[in-house]
Amino acid sequence: MRELFVWYRVDDRNADALRAEVEAMQRSLEQRFAGLRARLLIRREADRQTWMETFARVPRTSGEAGGVDAAIEAAIAAAALALRPLLASDRHVEAFEIVRSAEGP
Repeated sequence: MRELFVWYRVDDRNADALRAEVEAMQRSLEQRFAGLRARLLIRREADRQTWMETFARVPRTSGEAGGVDAAIEAAIAAAALALRPLLASDRHVEAFEIVRSAEGP
């Protein structure tokens, strides 16, 4: 299964407004794509913050592979365009394949 990790920088003055926008975007994507789970992680620094969004998708049936495919990744990127005015940096997207999880191989 493939998971996405998206990080970017945020100025403190935009953090509250951006957080509401990111949470709404993530909930909308979770409703649109069955099994999608999104999280927001924040590392606070001097006058800026580094934010990371994670996206994972569990299989809906026992025969399905699950993971974040190209269509879901494109939908995430399209939804995130509205966030750009509040960001202090570009969004950096990293994709990783799960080799082993707590649930097993």
